[in-house]
Amino acid sequence: MPEPEADAALVGDLLARDRRDGSPALHAAAPDRTISYRDLCTTAYKVGNVLSHHGVRAGDRVAVEPLPLPEPVLTFLGAAMLGAVTEFRAEPGTDARAAVVHADREDEFDLPPGSRLVAFGGAPERATTTHWEGEVWSENPAFPPTDVEPTDPVLAAEDDGGVEQFSHRDLLVVARDAVERLELDGGSNLALHASLADPYAVAAGVLAPLLVGGCICLPDEDGNEPSATAAITDGRPVADDRPTSERRVLQLDSLRP
Repeated sequence: MPEPEADAALVGDLLARDRRDGSPALHAAAPDRTISYRDLCTTAYKVGNVLSHHGVRAGDRVAVEPLPLPEPVLTFLGAAMLGAVTEFRAEPGTDARAAVVHADREDEFDLPPGSRLVAFGGAPERATTTHWEGEVWSENPAFPPTDVEPTDPVLAAEDDGGVEQFSHRDLLVVARDAVERLELDGGSNLALHASLADPYAVAAGVLAPLLVGGCICLPDEDGNEPSATAAITDGRPVADDRPTSERRVLQLDSLRP
C-alpha cells in the first residue's frame, strides 16, 4: 500500500507517481468495482488531460453530477491537478467550462459556446458530447507539471444563496481531522454515507483515506458497503450490523467549524 502523504499540500500530491501500486484505492458497491492506486492515479492524470484538451484551465469551473460512482471522484481528482474548481452540482443552465454527467441526462443539457458536455456511464447520442470512458481510456497518462498553490480554490458549493470556495489547504485540513478522529491507516476502508455535493464529505470521505493509503468506499443506494471498516455519515443510516466495537462512525457535522 502507498506510504501516508503526511506533507501533502495539494490534492494532486495524493496522486504522486510513487504511490501507484496494486492496493485498493476506491471501491464502489454498485456496480461492484475496485480501482487500485495504480489505476486511480493514472486515470486521474488522463481525466486531467481530457479536460485540458476541451479547454479547462486553472481556475475554470467543472460541474460534476454527484453520483456515488468512480467517474465523478476521478473527475474531481483530475480537475484538481489542473488547478480547476469542481462543483458537485450539474444543472442544465450551468455555464461551467465543462459539465460531467451520467449519459442518461445528456438530453437535459444545451450548453453555451465555450462549455463542453461530458457523459459517463454509456455512450452519448450527440456527436458534440464527449464520451468520458472513450476519451479517458485512449488518453495519454503522462501529466505535465502545473502551477497550483495550496491556497488556490479546488471545490465550490452553494451556501446560503451564494457560492463558497474551498482551497486545497482547506480540504486537506478537514481530511487530516477525519484521519485523526477515525484513526485511519493504510488498512482502512472508509465508507462515505454522504453526498459528494458536500465539500466536507469530499474532504473526509475521499481525501482522508487517500492521505493514509486507505480505500474510499462508495456504498450502494441502500447504504451497503460490507468491506468498510469505518464510515463518514451525514446522518443517514449506516447499513452495518456489526457491533460498534468493530467499526468507527464519524458524523460529518462534527468536522464543520
